[in-house]
Amino acid sequence: MRVPELVMPAGSLEKMKTALIFGADAVYLGGKEFSLRAYAGNLTLHEIAEGLKFARERQRRVYITVNVLARNRDIERLPAYLEQLAELGVDGLIVSDPGVLRLATRYAPGLPITVSTQASVCNYETAAFYRELGARRLVLARELSLPEIEEIKQKVDIELEVFVHGAMCVSYSGRCLLSHYMTGRGANQGECAHPCRYSYTLMEEKRPGQYYPIEEDEKGSYILNSRDLCLLEYLPQLIEMGVDAFKVEGRMKSPLYVASVASVYRQAIENYQTQRSHFSMEQLSEWRQELCKTATRPFTNGFVEGESPWLQDIDKEEVLGRSEFCGVVKGWNQALERMEIEQRGNFGPGDTLELILPGGQVLPCPLEVLYDEEDNILDRARHARQRVFLPLARSVPEYSILRKVISR
Repeated sequence: MRVPELVMPAGSLEKMKTALIFGADAVYLGGKEFSLRAYAGNLTLHEIAEGLKFARERQRRVYITVNVLARNRDIERLPAYLEQLAELGVDGLIVSDPGVLRLATRYAPGLPITVSTQASVCNYETAAFYRELGARRLVLARELSLPEIEEIKQKVDIELEVFVHGAMCVSYSGRCLLSHYMTGRGANQGECAHPCRYSYTLMEEKRPGQYYPIEEDEKGSYILNSRDLCLLEYLPQLIEMGVDAFKVEGRMKSPLYVASVASVYRQAIENYQTQRSHFSMEQLSEWRQELCKTATRPFTNGFVEGESPWLQDIDKEEVLGRSEFCGVVKGWNQALERMEIEQRGNFGPGDTLELILPGGQVLPCPLEVLYDEEDNILDRARHARQRVFLPLARSVPEYSILRKVISR
């Protein structure tokens, strides 16, 4: 049985390293240009080279997104960029535009090509079409059911990648014009302002200025606000039908999100490898509780069982059990028995803290006293990327994540 590749998002070099340490087989990331996440941070060519070295040392892979819907001005600059990626030796390109695909086969002929979900591949004829153009893998449209995925796999000899977790776009396969219309930021150029998350009201043409909530809610209506995808319980079925890779959304999410989600899906994949059976309700509940710690919206199974009544988060439901990202472990001083943390969120004595370690182990981290780099006692860690020190009697690996429990 072939084990699907777990492909995690990496919006920065730090997130890339976190994803690989916490269980990803591969990461996908964007360069400073031609990527559909313009505000994710993204990586310079030098950082991509550093990331590749880190991945190679762990026998992991790095895919680069070149999935912008290109304009003429982009086409002129793409050949040089593709040649640079080929020279670096990245493990593959993710594209959505047929013109970019054509350029990639010409200027980076040695690099495997994955066709992005943005291309809306929904049937086996389209899958065959992209295979004939030179694609090795397809990220299928998120609107497909399990039987549709299986039929494509049976009829076309091409690798299939399926989104299993993360935020969903209200528009078909992410092809949305709302952001450009409302803010001037084009979603298909990587600058989406996420207007689907805004609150909306209704105004009748002849009654200007009179706004009516579509739902009887003082907060307005969130009819476009999609729930987040979670296909954890469907992993066994997807493995059995031969899906080659599981993809997680979230290049703009925190290292805490990357670490938590990678840990859960790695555990689930390995559990199925060992047990060869569907997951128990107890195990699913435990994993879902962990996933809820970084969720901003309730979960949906999307379209895998056909049309679902639970696609939109109309009521903006509160997700219970959430946690906040507090910092990244940078080292441990054996002589002082102190853990060094690079701070990312406000925390201090009295907070309920946890450490999430590579492999998925979660440790309580009681905090009574906090020190700065000059050994002064602090009441709180308040400043972004401040180095602080916590008493801890055991060593924990670098890139472990410190988080604060904010709701049970």
